[in-house]
Amino acid sequence: MTSHDPPAPGVSRIRVGTSGWRYRSWRGDFYPEGLVQRAELAYIGEHFSTVELNGSFYSLQRPQSYLRWREAVPDRFTFAVKGSRYISHMLRLRDTTTALANFFASGVLALGSTLGPILWQLPERQVFDPDVLDAFLAGLPRTTAEARALAQRHDERMNGRTWLEDVDDRPLRYALEPRSETFDDPRLTEILNEHGVALTVADTAGRWRRFEPGDADLVYVRLHGAAELYVSGYTAEELQEWADRCRRWASAGRDVWVYFDNDARGHAPHDALSLARLVGDTPRI
Repeated sequence: MTSHDPPAPGVSRIRVGTSGWRYRSWRGDFYPEGLVQRAELAYIGEHFSTVELNGSFYSLQRPQSYLRWREAVPDRFTFAVKGSRYISHMLRLRDTTTALANFFASGVLALGSTLGPILWQLPERQVFDPDVLDAFLAGLPRTTAEARALAQRHDERMNGRTWLEDVDDRPLRYALEPRSETFDDPRLTEILNEHGVALTVADTAGRWRRFEPGDADLVYVRLHGAAELYVSGYTAEELQEWADRCRRWASAGRDVWVYFDNDARGHAPHDALSLARLVGDTPRI
């Protein structure tokens, strides 16, 4: 494995990557011809500083997977982890204690120092309910030690497939991506600020509202496509505009994570490489 040069002490960092890494259209294009599938994440780790882990959104992963992913990347690489859609889309953020325990017990904490922000993406039908959101955010563990303690409260469905090892205690950071216009409410900012949670900046070709980041020390950006959702690539001018925004956020003392999700035609890794170069987030291979 290789390692990236660490940022200077006290200097905010811009990290750029992709949302996921296992896409057929990337093979023989972004990934070299003949690269075996099991080596794709290591290739990502050589070219980016971060990736958004989205399998955790669809189902609870296994500890062995998290351990394997951690081993595939450099020590200073970071994974953003998408929170379970069972919590966000099915429970609709209500009565989530056991589900959160299962989520953290599934192996998320096995990522260790490579664990970055945790994203909660909400469905478009989820309307803003300040009491529900406040209660959900209040129930999130604030540190890895709190997350491990919560994980120990998992239910019987997780028996035999948990990771509950000791962890280095450090803060956990969260971002929220709402998709309903009803979240355009000043109370949202108050709730997010109270819990130190970032409001995701999502570019969705106009499909959903683009919210500006809240006041958290983290800025989380998801670029789904400027002209056509999940499909279109970004022009040089558009990438420069995003680079300027990222630098402004970082100059204000905020860490910035950016993920490209315009993967339908394979644009995501190429756009991510271009933006990474513009903001100086180029790992030394």
